[in-house]
Amino acid sequence: MTTQTLPASPVLTLTYTSSARELFSIDELVELVEHTRRKNERLGVSGLLLYSGGNVIQTLEGEPETVDSLFWTIADDPRHTDVRLLERRGRDDRAFATWSMGFRHLTAREIADTAGYTAFVRHSVGRDLDTHQESAFELLERFRATAV
Repeated sequence: MTTQTLPASPVLTLTYTSSARELFSIDELVELVEHTRRKNERLGVSGLLLYSGGNVIQTLEGEPETVDSLFWTIADDPRHTDVRLLERRGRDDRAFATWSMGFRHLTAREIADTAGYTAFVRHSVGRDLDTHQESAFELLERFRATAV
């Protein structure tokens, strides 16, 4: 019996922002991340979530149908509002392959010290992303090395 190498399926990378209806406590964030990691492992989804002061920026990556379905589930979740799809693109490989969900809870100081983050949030809130040069995905990639 021979094994056949199947072609790699395309990876969909989807990045969105949202705002929590109510601020999450540290315990609630830990519970959310643990639940998300288990679910994403089952689904074959990886990614990174940044959270600060009720604001979320998240990238999901995986099989296109799975990622799209997960995004619409997230968009319907009553815990947050103003869910906005920023980027949706195909890639040859995963940027966050080692995590079912990387996570960073950003402090105000980290935000102030991260070039591009403040401008990104300001443009996101202002809904004028067309003129913003920093991609949300690139911003998340900056935090990859320090996420857990």
